[in-house]
Amino acid sequence: MPKIVASGGTEQARSAFAPAELAIVRRAYAAQMLAVVGVANPAVEAAYAAVPRERFLGEPPWTIASPFGGLRTLPRPDPALLYQDVLFALDPARGVNNGSPSLHAKLLDTLAPREGARIAHIGAGTGYYTAILAELVGPSGHIVAVEFDPVLAGKTADFLADRSNVSVVVGDGAEWPQDSADGVYVNFAVARPADRWIECLAPGGRLVFPLGVIGEKRRLLGGRHSDRGAAFCVQRFPEGYGANFLGPASFVYAEGPLGAVDAKESARLRQNLEDGAPKAVRSLIWKKSAEEKNCWHVGNGWALSFDEITA
Repeated sequence: MPKIVASGGTEQARSAFAPAELAIVRRAYAAQMLAVVGVANPAVEAAYAAVPRERFLGEPPWTIASPFGGLRTLPRPDPALLYQDVLFALDPARGVNNGSPSLHAKLLDTLAPREGARIAHIGAGTGYYTAILAELVGPSGHIVAVEFDPVLAGKTADFLADRSNVSVVVGDGAEWPQDSADGVYVNFAVARPADRWIECLAPGGRLVFPLGVIGEKRRLLGGRHSDRGAAFCVQRFPEGYGANFLGPASFVYAEGPLGAVDAKESARLRQNLEDGAPKAVRSLIWKKSAEEKNCWHVGNGWALSFDEITA
C-alpha cells in the first residue's frame, strides 16, 4: 500500500515512500542542489533536508515548467517527485513559481544568515524559502516574510503557522524592512534596489537581490519576468557598500510601485546587461555622485562601481 504524506492542503498526497524514506530523498536532494552550484555549506544543506517542499506547493496536482517546454502536470501526486531542480507553478497567470532550488542554494549561501539573525524575505511566495531561512536563523532569529499578493500571503501564513520565528506581512516589498536587518533576501526582479533594502542593513548585513528589466515575451509560467537578469550581493561596511555579481538570474518582475520603473534608467540597465561585464563590480555607490567611466551601471541616485570601497 502506498504511504500517505500530508501535502499542506486539505487533501493528502500519496507517496510510494514511507516518511523515513522520504526524509532520505530530501537529504539526497539537498546535497544535489548544493553540488549543482558548487556550494559546500552544511547549514544550508541541513535546512534543505529539513523542510518538506510539498507543504508549500498546495494540493496536487502539481504543475512544473517542463524542460521540454511549456507546463506539465506531474503524473502522480507523490511528494518524492518534488525533490528535483524544477520550477513549480504557484500562480501561473502571474508567473509566480516556487523557484529553482539550486539557484536559491547559491543565493542563500551568499546571504549567509547566522543563528539569531534578523532577515527580511521580500517576495516570499508561499514560504518555502522562508522556512529554509527560519531553519538557518534558528529559534533565536526572526524572519519577516513580505508578500504583495494577499492570497499567497494567506497561504504562507498557514504553511508557516508552526514557526514562531516567522512573521508574515501583506505589503509592498519596498516598505520593508522597517527596522535594522542582518539580511534582506529579495525574490523578484527590480531595476533598482529599494531604499529600505540598503539603508536598513545592519553593519555587516547583506542584501541579495535580482536586478533586471521586464521581458518582452511571456516566460514558461506566464506573467512578467525579467528578460535579462543578474543577481547581486550588497554588504554594508563602515566605509561604504561592497557589491559583487553572483550570476545570471531571471525572476518574476516586481509588482506594485517597485514595478513602475523609469523608462530611461531601464533602457540603460538593459543595455548594460546585454553588454555584460558585471563580474568586475566591487561596490555600490548610494545617493552620491558616480563617475560613469568607473561604473558598470549608473542609475538615478545609485551606481554599481568597479572601484573597491575605501576608508
